[in-house]
Amino acid sequence: MRLSKVLEGVVHSRVGVPGDPEICGVAYDSRQVKPGFLFVCISGFKTDGHLFVKDARERGAAAILAEKEIADCDLPVALCDDSRQALARVAGNFHHHPSRQLRLIGVTGTNGKTTTTHLIKAILEEAGKKTGILGTLYARVGGQSFDLGHTTPEAPDIEAFLKVCREQQAEYVVMEVSSHALVLERVVALDFNVAVFTNLTQDHLDLHQTMEAYRDAKLKLFKNLETRPGDFSIINGDDEYAPEFMARAETTAVSYGIEKEARIMARDVHVTLKGSDFSVVYPGGTFKIQMKLIGLFSVYNALAAIAFALTEGIAVETIQSALGRVDGVPGRFEQVQCGQDFTVVVDYAHTPDGLENILKTARGILENRLITVFGCGGDRDRGKRPLMGEIAARYSDFTIVTSDNPRSEEPRDIINDIVPGVEKVKDSRYAIIVDRREAIRHAIYLARPGDLVIIAGKGHETYQLVKGQVLDFDDRLVAAEFLKGKEQA
Repeated sequence: MRLSKVLEGVVHSRVGVPGDPEICGVAYDSRQVKPGFLFVCISGFKTDGHLFVKDARERGAAAILAEKEIADCDLPVALCDDSRQALARVAGNFHHHPSRQLRLIGVTGTNGKTTTTHLIKAILEEAGKKTGILGTLYARVGGQSFDLGHTTPEAPDIEAFLKVCREQQAEYVVMEVSSHALVLERVVALDFNVAVFTNLTQDHLDLHQTMEAYRDAKLKLFKNLETRPGDFSIINGDDEYAPEFMARAETTAVSYGIEKEARIMARDVHVTLKGSDFSVVYPGGTFKIQMKLIGLFSVYNALAAIAFALTEGIAVETIQSALGRVDGVPGRFEQVQCGQDFTVVVDYAHTPDGLENILKTARGILENRLITVFGCGGDRDRGKRPLMGEIAARYSDFTIVTSDNPRSEEPRDIINDIVPGVEKVKDSRYAIIVDRREAIRHAIYLARPGDLVIIAGKGHETYQLVKGQVLDFDDRLVAAEFLKGKEQA
């Protein structure tokens, strides 16, 4: 594709060497540049792409798209005001906007995005619709799976995956849309047909600074929707921010909930360690749902998927069958079972609301004591640390405060931020064990028959981020190792 065609819709001025070279690809990392590529200079949080123009040139870049003047460049250069937004638009142009040939569903919210996308995919596939999925765990369509590194990756990676979905003759793609992606304009060129809002609670304030800014980031997804027949929004009516999302949604807005009056509601909810069941009440009548997923938060995620499916015109019997088949989502209230006489659960909960949701669920279904192992990520919102400490202590009989992904921070400093919250709870019982492996071992060896051990924060992750290193670490494997050791002792 010629450079002029790639740049369509991008407001820019041309400088440097004249010409309209053939473009063979788009890259935002100079190490990904191949001969004939357009290199887009992004001013990032840690480094500046403008510093790597020489490297891109040496790797064969055919042209440069930048925000700043490039000195002594013997390539065509396009200057724009916002290279992040431009990156999304040129990526869409280069891949011929595959989202326009797909029915694209975006799911946003603090918690529940991963499970909700999987439930929507399960329902669509039960209805015979080939469906791609993109999110925290992977990007997957048919038999192909890709690890793109972020919940919502950079625009060229999204567009390339959507192109694969189109080539695989998928009809739908359901994707998680993070607040980072919305603020950083990664999805601005995508053609969404449906937007789903799960909830909004404190997270990512290291980026957004205030809850208002965090809310506004999520609202951007709903502004991206076109006002045309068949487009609609699905909104959690029980969330305190629901009215603002309902007001912003220019398309048909469908609410769901349990507590407040909504278009699609769950009644008679029952949750056990074996699963959940409830009745769905909607304008067309009432029907029952039985599923293996555990917890009230899982009921909300299922309701979001059900609201989408009903609005999309999918049969009730298909919805029931699909949700009944889902065994679970990796790292989301995932049980580790090695024949022990107590329950061990690994969960991704890493926000105050997420942790409270799983611990509330645990208190409602446990037979004996609740033991919680958790920490907080480094280089992230420090304000949530004492909040999570207080929540863990309030619901747990015993809490073990440990490391999560400390990143560049000292683990002990993160723990020192958590502990004041733990100590706010009268008579709280807790231990500090910095080493996460040792913390999990301690929890398992403390457990008695009927206890419930929850290991929170990392869920499906198979690594730990420490001082720039990516270390092998999977809560599920570590727990299983100690469970087998305890059984053999």
